[in-house]
Amino acid sequence: FGELHAAVAGLPVASSRVLPGLVLRRDFAAYCPAGGELRGVLVTEPLRPALAAPGVEFVVESEAQYQASLRWISQRTEALMKRLQSNGIKLLLSSVKQEEVVIYYAKLYGVSVVECLSSEEVALICEITGVSPYAPFGDNLHREITETAVATFCQPLLLGSKRCVHVGFTSVCAFQPHCLILCGPVDGVNEQHAAALQGAFTMLQQLFKRVDQ
Repeated sequence: FGELHAAVAGLPVASSRVLPGLVLRRDFAAYCPAGGELRGVLVTEPLRPALAAPGVEFVVESEAQYQASLRWISQRTEALMKRLQSNGIKLLLSSVKQEEVVIYYAKLYGVSVVECLSSEEVALICEITGVSPYAPFGDNLHREITETAVATFCQPLLLGSKRCVHVGFTSVCAFQPHCLILCGPVDGVNEQHAAALQGAFTMLQQLFKRVDQ
């Protein structure tokens, strides 16, 4: 329920509504409008390549070596974004904050980016779409990316003064997610309404649960 409702203070209760899909309560880090169905990938690690493996010390001995390292990072990041583009991917969903070089090349190659997803949101997206997080490194750069989710729409949404991401995924299971937008004059009223609705849904779950004989 926590990932399937959003509260908006300062609006009348009558403005409450139900929206298809998910409302992610953060703005796009990069937004590149695209029509039709969108292919997206879910990542749980930074896409800016590291210069050394974890626990391995990388020593820079000159300014020229440092600049060469930065160029290598930039080229590797651009190659990754080109790979996403060549696989028709238009949406990158990340549980971590990505570096500016990633956002730069995402905008350059038409890939929208949403960062800092919670573990609960990641789990919910995996359940809806049936995909696992994509691991970009140590992989064949020319192999097709198969762990992709399909979104029927992905667009900005303004809730009060807060910019959010509204996305509708094609579900691979019977669960068709909808998000409840709760409006009220103050936060306290919204919290009361949310608690009451969550209690009602819990009661209905118990009421309609199959009883094994």
